[in-house]
Amino acid sequence: MENHRSEPACYRRMPRWSVFLGVVLLVLKMSAQSPHGEAFKIDCSACHLPDSWTAMKDPLGFSHDSTAMPLIGVHARIDCRSCHTSIRFDVKPASDCIACHADVHAMTVGNDCARCHTPQTWLVDEIPELHEQNGFPLIGAHGNLSCVDCHSADNTLAFARLGNDCINCHRADFMATQSPNHTGSGFSTNCDECHDPMGTGWSTAFSNHDFFPLTGGHTIQDCAQCHTTGNFSDASPACSSCHMTDYSSSTDPNHTAAGFSTDCATCHTTGPGWNASFDHNITDFPLHGAHATTDCMQCHANGYAGTPTACSACHLNDYNSTTDPNHVTSGFSTDCATCHDETAWGNATFDHNSTGFPLHGTHTTTACIECHANGYAGTPTECSECHMDDYTATTDPNHAECAFGANCASCHDETSWDNSSFDHGNTGFVLHGAHLAASCNQCHANGFMGTPTTCSACHISDYNGTTDPNHAAAQFPTDCASCHDETNWGNATFDHDQDYFPIYSGQHDNEWSTCAECHTNPSNYSVFTCVDCHEHNNQNSVNDDHNGVNGYSYNSAACYNCHPDGTH
Repeated sequence: MENHRSEPACYRRMPRWSVFLGVVLLVLKMSAQSPHGEAFKIDCSACHLPDSWTAMKDPLGFSHDSTAMPLIGVHARIDCRSCHTSIRFDVKPASDCIACHADVHAMTVGNDCARCHTPQTWLVDEIPELHEQNGFPLIGAHGNLSCVDCHSADNTLAFARLGNDCINCHRADFMATQSPNHTGSGFSTNCDECHDPMGTGWSTAFSNHDFFPLTGGHTIQDCAQCHTTGNFSDASPACSSCHMTDYSSSTDPNHTAAGFSTDCATCHTTGPGWNASFDHNITDFPLHGAHATTDCMQCHANGYAGTPTACSACHLNDYNSTTDPNHVTSGFSTDCATCHDETAWGNATFDHNSTGFPLHGTHTTTACIECHANGYAGTPTECSECHMDDYTATTDPNHAECAFGANCASCHDETSWDNSSFDHGNTGFVLHGAHLAASCNQCHANGFMGTPTTCSACHISDYNGTTDPNHAAAQFPTDCASCHDETNWGNATFDHDQDYFPIYSGQHDNEWSTCAECHTNPSNYSVFTCVDCHEHNNQNSVNDDHNGVNGYSYNSAACYNCHPDGTH
C-alpha cells in the first residue's frame, strides 16, 4: 500500500482508464457486429431494454417516419417482422402494396391498393365516387345493386371493366323484350333514350317522340293504339296510315269526292274533335275582301284539286255582262284585279301607270273612250296617234311645214298646248347670246329636221361681206367661234401677234397677203409652214446659215422652236 502511495499519481489512475477503455472497445466491437446491418446506424438502447435483447421498449425509440414509408393506420399496429422478414433493416422491403398484399382482384383494378383502399381498413366507402370517376355513376336502380350483380366473374373479387354502355349489362333484357319488340323495332341499345336512369324499374314515359310530336289527340298513353304490332319501326307518320277510315267516311264535306288531300294536317289540328282551320294562303290564292266570306262551293263546285286561280274562271259571266263600260267591246283584260279590288265591283281604281303610259295634266281628266275608241288592248302611246289633227292644224308655227317632230312632248307639256318649252340644249346646239333672241325661222328657214350646226350655214354672208379685215381674202376659217363670241360680231378676241406669232408687227408685218401662205391646211390652222415663203425655201442656203447650230433641222416646227417671235 505504501509502495503504491509512493508511485506517481498517473500510475495510481491507470486501472480506472483501462476499465473505461475496455468498455468503449467492447461497444465499438459490438456496433460493428450489429445484426441489423452495417447501414443501420442507431443506438441499441433506442429499441432494446438492458434486461434482454428480446425486451423491447414501448414505444420504440426509432421513428418510421424517417423512412420512405411512414406507418399510419393499420400499419402502425403490426409487428415489424410482418414486413421485415429478416432482422437486417438495411435491406429495405419494397414499398409497393403488392409486395406485402396478395392481389385478390386478379389485376382487374390494378395493383395499387391505395386507389380504392386506405391504410385504416380494407373496406371501401367511396364505391359510388369511384364509379362516377370511371364514367358510370351508380344512380337509380344501379345504386341498390350488389357488386356481383354486375361483376359476375368466377372470382367474386375480380372487377373486370364491363364498359359503360347499357347494352354491356342489359343485352339479355333488350333481346328478350317483346312488348314492344326492341330488336324488331330497331330500337337503340342505349336504354336511357327511353328509360329513366334515376328510376328503379323498366317502366318508361317515352318522351323523345320528336320525329312525330305527340300533341292534342295524339297524347295517348297506349302505344298499341298506333303501333298495332310489336314492331314499332313499321309505323308510318302519314295521317292516312291511321285515319284513312275517318277520311273516307267524312261527308260534310265529302273528302273523297272533293279530292281533299289525305294529309289531315292541311286542314285539321291535332286537337280533339277534328277542328278544321284550313289556311287558304298556302294555296297561293290568299282570301281577302269578299273572297273571305264566300262559300267554298262557289269556287270549288267541281272539287278542290286543280281549281284555277284566274279571275275569269269564276267571274267570266260578270265580265261578259258588264256594259258600263262594255268590257268585251273595250277589250278589257279578264284579269279583274287590273281595275277592281276584292271588296266590291264598284271600287274600280285602274292604275294607268301600270300600262307604261302614266296620266298627267289634262290626260287625267280625259274620258277613256277619247284614247281607247278602238278598244283598250294594243292602244298606241305615241302622241301622234291622238294628236295628229292638232299637229297638222297648227300654223304658228306651221308644224308640218317646219317639219317639227310629231312627238308633242319634245316641246309641250301635258297641261296645255300653250306651255311650249322646247329645250334647244337637247339638239346638241345650245343657244347662248344673240342666238337666244333669234327667230326660229332665221335658222330653220328650210324646216327643223337636218338643220346644220356649223357657223357658215347661217353666217356665210356675214363672212363674205366683212372687209375689216377681209375674211375671204385672208382665208380666215369659217368657224366664227374661232374669233367671235355669241353676243355680237364686235367682240372679236382673236390676236395672232399676242396669242400665236407676230404677223401684224415685227419682221413679218406686210410680208404676207393671205392666211394660206403659212396655213396650208384650211381645215386645220394649227398646221403652218416656215419654209415655203421668201428666202427660206432654199434649203441649201438655210442650211449654210445654220452651219454649226446645235439641234438645227430644216422643218417648220424646228424654226418656230428657235424663232418663236420671228426674229433672227
